[in-house]
Amino acid sequence: MKLKSLAFLTASSLFLAACGNDKTSTTETAAESTVDTAAEDPALASNEQKLSYIVGTNLAGQFKRDGLTLDLNALTLALDDVKSGATSRLSDEEINQTITTIQQQAQEKQQLAREADSAKNKAAGLAYLEENAKKEGVVVTESGLQYKEVVSGDGPMPTSEQTVVVHYKGTLIDGTQFDSSYDRGTPAEFPVTGVIQGWVEALQLMNVGDKFELTIPSELAYGQRGSGQTIGPDATLLFDVELIEIK
Repeated sequence: MKLKSLAFLTASSLFLAACGNDKTSTTETAAESTVDTAAEDPALASNEQKLSYIVGTNLAGQFKRDGLTLDLNALTLALDDVKSGATSRLSDEEINQTITTIQQQAQEKQQLAREADSAKNKAAGLAYLEENAKKEGVVVTESGLQYKEVVSGDGPMPTSEQTVVVHYKGTLIDGTQFDSSYDRGTPAEFPVTGVIQGWVEALQLMNVGDKFELTIPSELAYGQRGSGQTIGPDATLLFDVELIEIK
């Protein structure tokens, strides 16, 4: 999204959300309390002043989350110019160049942060794998996958062409849970080859009825790309996996 459209979108989205939501919630109760407090402030007496404050709060919050800073004098200057109908003090070329530069700087900052996270996760993962491999019952395969049989089943073993039904829980090495079929109350069903490589290998080592504890190195999981908001780059993953059925 281009930065020049950000202010309008954030302000509009907040205003529409506030107008369109009529359900009572804890969040709304807190919001009502804030409005009541603001009403006592003479600087926020009118609805126009309150709306202006809401828009300003939302805009400033968005820029803060994006790691950007605003010059209040320049912002006020822009508002005054638009209000008076004055010609923009910046040419289209200057606007586009500024936006491009800011976006490049933001991308570079994000890349540096991602590289730092990757190095941290990789070091922590290697240390965890080294210690986990020493634990009783843990088997380390040629690929680096680590597994421990917790419950032994006596059913058949799936092949790469089959579909399995499993219950599972996934966590990071610090204990942060990122997924669980147990919590959803419904086992998952998918092709053996339709998951991360560590799972593909582990499933073909299991009998129906088995329950394994898996420790999956990042290169057998999501690697440098990570997954979603929780699984960072080069993260080592832990899974409890129960093979229920082969279809």
